[in-house]
Amino acid sequence: MGRVFLVELEGSSFYKCRFCHSHLALAGANVLSWSFNSRHGRAYLFSKVVNITVGPQEDKLMITGMHTVEDVFCCCCGQILGWKYVFAHDKNQKYKEGKFVLERWRIEEEVSEEVNLDARPGPIDVDSP
Repeated sequence: MGRVFLVELEGSSFYKCRFCHSHLALAGANVLSWSFNSRHGRAYLFSKVVNITVGPQEDKLMITGMHTVEDVFCCCCGQILGWKYVFAHDKNQKYKEGKFVLERWRIEEEVSEEVNLDARPGPIDVDSP
């Protein structure tokens, strides 16, 4: 097995693996839906994720119909995180193709408080005597 190179996301808010803290996806732009459900509870639909590997394709009958999916694993610790939609057999579900579902309990959100040290007080910020 070769060396694993991890992508570190730059942004004020992103999701990471709950088990090894590898970065997975930006919290704002990459989240398409916060209202997905899985067997284990809530899940999020993402347009793009990083630092993952996928398993073999398999057909699964889900609540919304038959889908061809690949399990998604963290490339650092190997923990299963969710799945990727490869093919939707129902034409109403085609929007899911190529998208990723990460189960909420397997990921956590990182929010960084960026402080601008070069900021100067404006006229409203200065206390008047």
